[in-house]
Formats: sequence, C-alpha cells, structure tokens
Amino acid sequence: MTAEAATAKQPTLEVVDLKTHFFTKGGVVKAVDGVSFSIAPGEVLGLVGESGCGKSMTGFSIIGLIDPPGRIVSGAVRFKGRDLAGLAEEELRMLRGNRISMIFQDPMMTLNPVLRIDTQMIETIQAHRDCSRSVALGLARNGLVQMGISSPERRLRCYPHELSGGMRQRVAIAIAFVNEPDLVIADEPTTALDVTIQAQILHEAQQLCRTKGTAMIWITHDLAVVSSLADRVAVMYAGTLVEQGNARDLIRAPLHPYTKGLLGSVPSANRPGERLTQIPGMTPSLLDPKPGCRFRMRCARAAPECNTSPVISMPVPQREVRCWRPLSADQLV
Repeated sequence: MTAEAATAKQPTLEVVDLKTHFFTKGGVVKAVDGVSFSIAPGEVLGLVGESGCGKSMTGFSIIGLIDPPGRIVSGAVRFKGRDLAGLAEEELRMLRGNRISMIFQDPMMTLNPVLRIDTQMIETIQAHRDCSRSVALGLARNGLVQMGISSPERRLRCYPHELSGGMRQRVAIAIAFVNEPDLVIADEPTTALDVTIQAQILHEAQQLCRTKGTAMIWITHDLAVVSSLADRVAVMYAGTLVEQGNARDLIRAPLHPYTKGLLGSVPSANRPGERLTQIPGMTPSLLDPKPGCRFRMRCARAAPECNTSPVISMPVPQREVRCWRPLSADQLV
C-alpha cells in the first residue's frame, strides 16, 4: 500500500491539539503542548527530535500510560474515530496489546525474565482471543517466522536471557504484531542494536505494516532510520511539532531551521573530514515555557516576531511548518 493510497482512507489515528502536563512542586512541565497529527492504515510516521523533546510522552499519552503527577489536560486522541483520552482504564486495557500495541526501547525491561517466550506470547494472544493453547502456540510460531527468526520452535522454548539483544527485540516486535493490531507505537526499539540487525528489523517491521495494513508511529532521534522507513515525518521540539510532511521531501528540503539543523548534524549528510553542523545553545526548559517560538534562542533567523508564538502554515503543498520565517527553496542550497 502506498502512502498516497493510505491517506485516501479514514485515519487510523488522529491526534488533535494534545497537551500532556506534569504538575510538580516547581511548576507545570508542559511535556506535550499542542501536538496534532494523523496516521492512515499501512502508513509509517516517523516522530523525530532531540532527547527530551516529548516524543515518548506523546506515545505514552496516546496509549494512556501517563502516571501522576502527569495527565492529559486537553486535546483529543481519536483511534478509528473513538476518543481514547476519555476512556476508563478497563476499556484501554482491552485495546492495549490487541488493537494498539507498543514496542519499548529495551526488550529486557518488557519481556518477563522468568517466563519462556512461548508462555509470554500465548498469554498475549489468549488475553484478547478465545482460542486454545495449541492455536495460540501456532500463532506465536507464525509471529516469530514473520520477524525472520530461524528455528522458531526452539526460540519459543527459550528464556529472554538466552537470546541476543537483536533476537529479543525481534521477539518484542513479534509480540506487538501477533494480534494484528491497527496501530503500533515503536519507541526507539532499535537504538541499542548494531546497524546490520537494525536494518533487518526495520525492513521486517515495514513489511508487516504493508501486508497487514497496520499504522505505525516510529519514535526516534535517528534521521537515517526515518529516511529508510517512514512515509511521513513529524519533527518535534520542546513539546511541540515544528514541521511535518512527506519523508523524502522533508529530508531533501527542510523548511524549519531546527529540521535543517538536525539534518546537518547527521554524519552521512556531510563530506568526510568536514565538521558537523552544530545547533548552538541548549533546549529550553519545559517548566512553564515562555511565550514565543521555543527555538528562537538557538535560531540564526530569529526576528522580533519570533517573540510571539508562531502559527502553523503550509508554504509548500503537503507540508506544515510552525515558523514565522521558514526557509525557502533558494536558502536550502
């Protein structure tokens, strides 16, 4: 399924002006502050940005995993037209692992170390399906095969510590896909893996989305991963989305100065021996942030109007940018 065909269908997920704040003794931390995007069936959205920009909190907010003192203060999270933000915990539990799955960064933290892989996969299946253990075991085996795991019967009898890091992550992804969910949220699941294993997992995850029609949000700080995996990219900075659009077009011609800075810091985008482009300064505190563009203190294009919060514009078709002075084509050379 192409991205163009996917967007013609009803979105699997619509996030509208989502705000997730943490109410601490020091003040209100606006971890997610007015984020909006949608994702269609079979589409992969790359959610990128520096550490601490709110990517993971956006994913946790969607699936309802925000603990006190944090809470969703406003906005809507519509999953196939149903607003998740107002659902009771029991209703969310029926969706998690069934219609919506999440892949976490460290599989050793999500896989139970004292249970065999087959036990964990069978429990996941039987929690949401009325089927026998033998049927669930067959589905578990098929899930491992889809992830390219050799000798699946032997792997099912293993404990997590008996598998390599790459194999454990494949198992975690297989568990996420085993119930054929409509949406998968992947929170930097390949960060700790070597590039060869990473490329294999990316390809297999992408193929599962294409064949199953599953929508996927891939949360990462690695633009190289996004360029080879995502159909669209949403760039996040200091709790807000600053740019989003088609992955190929956005990476080839970024419009927001922050996006350009991120791309300039990628080694593969520079010639050997050349110094990497560094974004000056530090990310601003999300504790009661001041009005205005949150990137203005680090931006070479900052102007007086940047002291006012920028609105979202569309300087080119199918591209949204939150900036008073977006880059133009002649400035991208």
